[in-house]
Amino acid sequence: MRFLKHLVSTLALSAIALSAAASPAEPVNGVEYRTLPAAQPVEAGKKIEVTEFFAYYCPHCYAFEPLLDAWVKKQGDNIVYKRVHVSRDESVLPQQKLFFTLEAMGLVEQMHNKVFAEMHLAHNRLNRDEMVFDFIAKQGIDRQKFIDTYRSFGVAARLRKASAMMEGYRIDSWPMIAIDGRFITSPSMANEGSKAANTEAQLHAQALQVMDAVLAKAKAEKK
Repeated sequence: MRFLKHLVSTLALSAIALSAAASPAEPVNGVEYRTLPAAQPVEAGKKIEVTEFFAYYCPHCYAFEPLLDAWVKKQGDNIVYKRVHVSRDESVLPQQKLFFTLEAMGLVEQMHNKVFAEMHLAHNRLNRDEMVFDFIAKQGIDRQKFIDTYRSFGVAARLRKASAMMEGYRIDSWPMIAIDGRFITSPSMANEGSKAANTEAQLHAQALQVMDAVLAKAKAEKK
C-alpha cells in the first residue's frame, strides 16, 4: 500500500513537472520582446494595432507569412493589422514601391502572396521598375494605371512614412512585429531567452507565443 501511494505521488509530481515544462515561460521584456523608449502613434482606437515590418525579397519573411496570416485571422476584430515594406538599398526600392502601389490601389490582399511566389518560387528578382510593370501586367492589372500610381506623390509619401516608422520603431532586421506602438518582437528575438529553437519553424512558433503574450499585455493595459 505504501508503495502504491508513493507511486501515485511520484506520478502526480512528474505530471506537474511535465505540465510546467510544456507551458511556455512568460516572455521577458528586453529579451524576447522590447518596449520602445518612446511609444509610436497608432490609429487603431480601442483596438490593438499590430504592424509587420517585412520585405518581399526576404526569405524569412516569406517563410513566416502563412503562419503570421493565420495568427492575424485568429485575432479577428481584436486587432488592426498593418504591413510596412522596409527600405534597404536601390535594388529593393522597386519591391517597396510595388507594395505601396498595391496598397494604394487596394490590391494587397489579392497580390501579396503572388508577389512572394514570384520572387521565391519563380526567382524573378523584381529589382527594376520594368520587371515590376511586366509582372503586374501579367496579373491582369491595368499597366498604365499601376505605373501612374507607382510614380505618384502618394506612393512617395508612403515611402517617406515607412522610413520614419523604421526609425521610430528602431527596425534593424525583418520580419519584425510591432504591437500597440510600444512593443516589438521577432522570431530571432523570441528565441533569445531559451535558445531552444533549432529550426525556422520552431523560431516562428516561439514568435507567435511571444506575440500572444505581448498582445494580452497590451490589451490588459488598454482597459
